Amino acid sequence: MKKFAKTSLAVVTGLSLFISANSMANTELNSELSTDVQKESYSIGASIGKYLSSQIFAQTELGAVVNVELVIEGVVDALKNNPQFSDEEILTYLNQRSEQLNSAKEAAEERVALQNMTAGSTFLANNKKLDGVKVTDSGLQYEVITEGEGRRPAAEDVVTVHYKGYLVDGTEFDNSYERDEPNRFALMSVIEGWQEGIPLMTEGSIYKFSIPSELAYDKKQVGIIPPSSTLVFEVELVKVEAPGENAHGMGLSGMGMGGMMGMDKAH
Repeated sequence: MKKFAKTSLAVVTGLSLFISANSMANTELNSELSTDVQKESYSIGASIGKYLSSQIFAQTELGAVVNVELVIEGVVDALKNNPQFSDEEILTYLNQRSEQLNSAKEAAEERVALQNMTAGSTFLANNKKLDGVKVTDSGLQYEVITEGEGRRPAAEDVVTVHYKGYLVDGTEFDNSYERDEPNRFALMSVIEGWQEGIPLMTEGSIYKFSIPSELAYDKKQVGIIPPSSTLVFEVELVKVEAPGENAHGMGLSGMGMGGMMGMDKAH
């Protein structure tokens, strides 16, 4: 099974090719940085350079054209306090580019969403034909892997679950078993597919849910989950609790984002 890999944003490969000796004609750097001031000063420049590189890369990924030599010239002119444009002009040009980038980003997201919708529809159409797969009126598909004998949750209950989540191409985006940490949350706080599916289970059960995008995050990009994605979960219902002072929902952590997001549906 494929997994999302945590990778840093790539640095523009060709950036160094545009930096000629003339760009820094009046600047001489020592190859050895011995003092703290030298090391700290160099680190400031390196940090700025990496940020600029990531910005250029992100823009070129959207099809924008960037003249790297002029980016460098603008940085040097600003450091010399001698920019060719006024602050107002710079802001105008940056806003102009921002509008172009936003339009390009929206178009790219629409293309990805359409691809995911098509892939999800094909997956669900094939999956519902498999033995043991049942389909609810909403379109949620589920399969019983193991049937438990414990309590069945009500909509207002708090549940503890273990689960694995992946996309229709098999790319895994979360796995509570790997973290060795089940998640505990108020059932009414999570995506609609879970709100409908988990009450079908009893404690000790393991079900496989195939959740159409409209019962998950719909057209939203949520963390590492692309827009309009059909989601597949293998869920083990560990425990059911009535709501109360010591049974408040905590939401799902993890989701491939180091605990930065929960399962609450994005609106």
